[in-house]
This record gives sequence, structure tokens and C-alpha cells, in this order.
Amino acid sequence: MTTTYYVQNVLSQVKSAINEQRPKVSTSRTLLLHDNAGPHKARATTQSLRELGIQVFPHPAYSPDLAQCDFWLFPILKDRIAERKFDRIQDLAKAVNPELRTIPEEDY
Repeated sequence: MTTTYYVQNVLSQVKSAINEQRPKVSTSRTLLLHDNAGPHKARATTQSLRELGIQVFPHPAYSPDLAQCDFWLFPILKDRIAERKFDRIQDLAKAVNPELRTIPEEDY
């Protein structure tokens, strides 16, 4: 993915989604989690985000333990399988996989 594509296509979809979900707030008070990929850190991207009023939540360098799914996906899965005990990792996988399939593709 190039910076140009990211700014022109992806960020415009982000802005539209924010406006649709929060029409009264628009893009102000929005935090966006970016990793340290080139297109995310490029000057054109940071300028576009600044113009949109979107703040970037800093992603620590070299932190493989911090992923975007930590913020939305795992809490959903935890809620769905809470109170259940698993003796084997295979049993956990059997419980989680069907739950993952129930999440709509557009949520990813």
C-alpha cells in the first residue's frame, strides 16, 4: 500500500465511517491507532489526519505485543466465552473459532 492510496482511499472511508456513526461529533475527538508502517507515518498521512482533526494514538516502536485486535476483538471474545474453563488449548480454539465466524466481515 502506498501513502497516496492510503490517504486518498482509506482515510476517506475512515472519515465517512466516523461521520456516519457519530454525525454530531464528526472526526473531532477521534483517536486512531496506527502501527509504524511507512504509509501511516508519512507526512501526507499525518497532514491529512491533522486536517480531519483525527489524533493518532501512538504505537510504541517494536512492540509486537500490541496489536489493533487487542483493543476491540479480544474483549468481544472474552465476553462471549467468559465463565468457561478449558483444559486444553484445542478446546479453547474450538470455542473461539465459531465465535470469530459470527463477527461480520465489515467489522474487521
